[in-house]
Amino acid sequence: MSSNRRPLKSLGQNFLVDGNVITRIIQAAEIQPGQAVLEIGPGRGALTGYLAEHAGQLVLIEFDHALAAWHSAQHKDNQRVTVIDADVLKVDLADILSETPQKWNVVANLPYNISTEVLFRLYGVHDRLARMTLMLQKEVGDRLAAPPDCSAYGVTTVLLGLWFDIRRVFVVHPGSFHPSPKVDSVVLNFIPRSEARADVGDEDVFRAVVKSAFSMRRKTLINCLKSAEFAKQIDCGELLEACAIDGRRRGETLSLEEFAVLSRWVTEMLGTQTKAVAFSTGS
Repeated sequence: MSSNRRPLKSLGQNFLVDGNVITRIIQAAEIQPGQAVLEIGPGRGALTGYLAEHAGQLVLIEFDHALAAWHSAQHKDNQRVTVIDADVLKVDLADILSETPQKWNVVANLPYNISTEVLFRLYGVHDRLARMTLMLQKEVGDRLAAPPDCSAYGVTTVLLGLWFDIRRVFVVHPGSFHPSPKVDSVVLNFIPRSEARADVGDEDVFRAVVKSAFSMRRKTLINCLKSAEFAKQIDCGELLEACAIDGRRRGETLSLEEFAVLSRWVTEMLGTQTKAVAFSTGS
């Protein structure tokens, strides 16, 4: 088959065709000789050829069955390239990244319709990563760098900010793709930190606290927290008083450090009951 077939709208495919942008992404990724690399959604292979040539090990995850088959054929003689024909939201990333002791470099042009879910999955394996270079819808990228007390600030800002230093590399305009999307994109570098930016106590609790705080953005913080699973076991009024945080505030006004304080107190108040609480790690 040819890699030049029509993009599938159902999969949110917008293939990168701008050579200058491709070169800049490769430069931003800083692939080291012999490094293990994961490419999510290689599409027609705009970046894949370079990655296959320079990586010590390259894993491609492609949801489009026809393109996955094409990549398998293209790299059938390269033992360092593995093609996984699957939905990245359903594969076990931790298992894939445990295949080598070295940390991985991730490169991806993420489909807009699943980018947030993929970010949460990558957050879950931050300890296996050396670097990520991701292209996202600009609106999503803006959220990741947003300060507290603005509409863009949200769950992804807080969670990803705990373990990654995030830097905007450059903006990509619609004309760099086929077909052209209706919005700008942005390339971001994610550099995993050796230590979390703040002490949050139990990270499952931290995720639950953050997600509950943003669950109803127009509601006060105390009303949002009361909707969380952990609120069945602790008094949210006492929690906020212990943290010296005004429950009349909205979740979007809290800094990462304040979320960390909340998380540590919830962890302490739950004590040995922590593992009995159902914490969601999805979006």
